[in-house]
Formats: sequence, C-alpha cells, structure tokens
Amino acid sequence: MGREGFGFSTRLRVRYSEIDGQRVVFNSRYLEYADVAISEYWRWLGLADLPEWRGIEFHVARATVDFKAPFRYDDEIDAWVRTDRIGNSSLTSRVELCHAQTGALHTVIELVYVNVDLDAGTSSPVPPAIRARMLPGG
Repeated sequence: MGREGFGFSTRLRVRYSEIDGQRVVFNSRYLEYADVAISEYWRWLGLADLPEWRGIEFHVARATVDFKAPFRYDDEIDAWVRTDRIGNSSLTSRVELCHAQTGALHTVIELVYVNVDLDAGTSSPVPPAIRARMLPGG
C-alpha cells in the first residue's frame, strides 16, 4: 500500500521494551523510529555512493512530533519518509508513522537538520550532488 507524496517506506515493529506503564509506545521512542526510518531512507537514496557524503555532518536542529494515536506492543509500523525542503545548509524531512495493517496515520514527525563543519563549528552548505539526490530536480 502506497502513501501519496511519498516514494519510500520502511517497516518497523513495536518491541516490548518500547512500551511504557500504560502499554503504549513511550513518547521518546517515536523519535527513535524516525531516526531509523531516515537512515534507511538515506540508504535507499544511495547517498553513501556520493563522494560528497563523506564530508556531511547533519545534526538535528529541530524536531516536532504530532501524536495522533498510540502504537501498542507488536504493532507493525510503516514509516514513510520524504525530504520536504533543502535550504543553503539545512534540510527538512517529514516522517509519517502509519499502522501497517490499517494504514491509519498515528504520528507526524518533522526533522530539521543542519550540515555542520565540525572543525569550524559553523553551518556548511549542502553540496549540489546531495541536494539533487534528495530532491530530484535539485
């Protein structure tokens, strides 16, 4: 099952250690799910094949989580990911976590990353090759 506006998804399953005393996924785990999904998305894009990728150091500058419905133990999650925007040194990604069986949207996560030059301690432009791979048409 596809999701309009998204070309990539990966499937996750809620593990027992991820639930809290109310028997739903603990709130911080949603950002962990997003991190796994983003990593798989970047792998799917083939970013590591680009020489420019070796110098990239993306740091999360902002994360927002919009909880719509909880996930529970053993639920399967389809994590849909896309790049919404790339600025000079930042990019914005959207992750939608949906129940794999019903397709119901449970969580929307927006992550803003900044490319950092670690030696200088400042932001650094996103190279054109990475921009083109993340947003077709550059």
